[in-house]
Amino acid sequence: MKCKFIKIDSSVCSSNAMINSDYCYFHNPEITDEEKNNSQSKGGKNNLIKIQTPLPIIKIQEANDVLILLEDTINRVRSGELDVKIANCIGVLSGQAIKAIEISKLANKMEIIERAIFERKTTIS
Repeated sequence: MKCKFIKIDSSVCSSNAMINSDYCYFHNPEITDEEKNNSQSKGGKNNLIKIQTPLPIIKIQEANDVLILLEDTINRVRSGELDVKIANCIGVLSGQAIKAIEISKLANKMEIIERAIFERKTTIS
């Protein structure tokens, strides 16, 4: 059920109502302004996710290292040891790491090819 609060512009609040209430948290007249202000100022702090024990460092230099990291992350999420938000971050960063590894390998191959072409030109001339 949606909140029944009507805004200044005559539109209805689009937030979900609290259980056993017609209003969302911020429009509920039973909740004091002080409680609402405290929840807003602490909201970001309460949503912080911290890992209690540091995860082991996994050195990432090859695509296989990313595979090991992802396997470790998946297993930790499945066991409930790692928060999904952190796992999502690791997934996104892993994608970036794979791209960087691929670009680095391509750059190295290009350098080898350019050297071979240069050496051929100098021996032919």
